[in-house]
This record gives sequence, C-alpha cells and structure tokens, in this order.
Amino acid sequence: MKRILIFASGSGTNAENIIKYFGNRSTGTVIAVFSNNSNATVLNKAKKLAVPTVIFSKEELNSGKILQKVSNFQPDLIVLAGFLLKFPENLIEAYPNCIINIHPALLPKFGGKGMYGMHIHKAVVENNEKETGITIHYVNENYDEGNIIFQQSVALSENDTPESVAEKIHTLEQQYFPVVIEKLLTSNL
Repeated sequence: MKRILIFASGSGTNAENIIKYFGNRSTGTVIAVFSNNSNATVLNKAKKLAVPTVIFSKEELNSGKILQKVSNFQPDLIVLAGFLLKFPENLIEAYPNCIINIHPALLPKFGGKGMYGMHIHKAVVENNEKETGITIHYVNENYDEGNIIFQQSVALSENDTPESVAEKIHTLEQQYFPVVIEKLLTSNL
C-alpha cells in the first residue's frame, strides 16, 4: 500500500476528502498531515480521522528540519492540498516527481505567487472568463509551473460571482483529486 503525506494550511476540505477516500482503498493510505498553521481546521479534521499531524513554522520548512520529519514517514507521494507556502527545493530534490499540487484554475492562467483561493476566483470573474477549472500538477521550484498531470474545466456564465465560481471549483476538487491521486499511485510512482 502506497503512503500519502498531505501538506495543508487551511480548512482541509480536500485533505479530509482524500483521507476518507483512501480509508477503504487498498491502493494507498494517508499517513500524516503537515501544516504550517497551528490554527488550521485541517488539523482537527485529520485528528478526528485518526491521522497523525505535524505542525511546523515557515523557518523550519526552509531550514531543512521538515525534510527529516517527512523522511521519517517514508511517503510515496506528497500531496499539497491548500498549502500556501512555497515548497522548499530540498524537499523537491529529495522526492522528484512525487510531490503534487492542486490549483483552482486552468494553468497557466491565474497561477503564480499570491494566486490562491478567492484571489483566483475574483480574477477569473473580472477577466470575464467563459470557463475555469482545476489543475493537478507536479511541484517544482516555481509557483504553479510544474508539469500538468490533469485538468478539468467547468463552464461559467455572466451571472457567476467569485463565490459561485468557488463552489464550482470545490465540486471539481472533491470529485477528481482523490481519483487522480489513486491513478498516480497505481502507475508505479
């Protein structure tokens, strides 16, 4: 069984969905949730689902201390699910093509530093986009520039608001993220 380690910074709806999805699968299991935010509700969700949590600071992430903590869990795949800090190069080098992220837009549009959550959805609406979607991609040293693994789009109307776009994106994330992770796990990472 493959070992999944999740990094998250916020509410943890994607992390919770992934944990539950793999709760009854033989392909993988979530072994821990790492967070840079001690107040993140993802930590409570993970604990309720009996998944160990690790809290760390930005300084610890960038100093290399987290690399050792991650190594202790021996993950096969690291999943960024709403993780807002730039991922350090030492982790990327230690786990090449084993770190993925989900982005709430169709990259390369609306990617880069500062483009997350409602910032993206507002930009999509202000740009009068006819569609948006999700992108699951490998993580490299630049924000949102890793090779794309999967994209799924959804149509938008002139009546959409940033909030309604967020709902559409959330539906796509919940539907596709665990399935794409499972496909990666079974494709001999």
